[in-house]
Amino acid sequence: MLVLVGLVIVLVAVIGGYFLEGGHMQVLFQPVELMIIGGTALGSLIISCPVSLIKNIISQTFSTIKRSGPTKSDYMQLLMLLFEICKTAKANPLSIEPHVENPNQSEIFKRYPSVLRNKHATHFICDTLKVQISSPMNPYDFEELMDTDISTAHTEEHKAPATIGRIGDAMPGLGIVAAVLGVVITMGKLTQGKEAIGHSVAAALLGTFMGVLGCYGFMQPLAAKMESNNSEEGQLMFVIKSALLAYAKECSPKICVEFARRTVPPYVRPSFEEIDKATSNVGSKAAA
Repeated sequence: MLVLVGLVIVLVAVIGGYFLEGGHMQVLFQPVELMIIGGTALGSLIISCPVSLIKNIISQTFSTIKRSGPTKSDYMQLLMLLFEICKTAKANPLSIEPHVENPNQSEIFKRYPSVLRNKHATHFICDTLKVQISSPMNPYDFEELMDTDISTAHTEEHKAPATIGRIGDAMPGLGIVAAVLGVVITMGKLTQGKEAIGHSVAAALLGTFMGVLGCYGFMQPLAAKMESNNSEEGQLMFVIKSALLAYAKECSPKICVEFARRTVPPYVRPSFEEIDKATSNVGSKAAA
């Protein structure tokens, strides 16, 4: 939602400032210039990207509008899920097999819907524990396995904002292309009078304006927001990694969760008291 608010602010600031300076709004309406710049940018995107990356760009673009970063409640649910999983596995490692084989039917996972909705986090937890159940590894190899998974996912996710950033960097140049074409058209109107020439020059200059605004007002901020979302998603993976690595080192479930809690960003980190109370309640319910 904040992305849309920012978009509105950019448009109001630019167009409002132009209007307050006495500009005529109809001059800004140049759909052909927009077609040249937007169409060229879209074409270059299609040329440079495989289909999978284009789908990823579309997905990440919509995700910047639909969701914000993980909240304290999301992290609380994740920590409690990790506590239950570690507690269950500590009692009997094979007992968590049905939970990680089919998390959508797992009573543990269903208690924490925000985690279950995050397919990447769910698959990371389940796939990692499947390996440890079927063929237990020492903590060093186990950590390397998780680091490899996180690094590979991060590299793939980074391609979308990097591509958007490159297209954004090219937009001022595309604006110049539109402007040059406008100047070429203007040269053919030299005998049509000052008004025709002035209108044509204004349309040409708007090509440069649209290219620069598209770059610094829209594309670069969008790429930065994608990067931020990916960073927050990556932090979730590190939280999970910390708990599972502590489990592989045979720490108690509460210590596993404490390792994970310490990797949560401070502004959304649950307190020790909150986690202690929540885990005690889980233990009480299990005993009952």
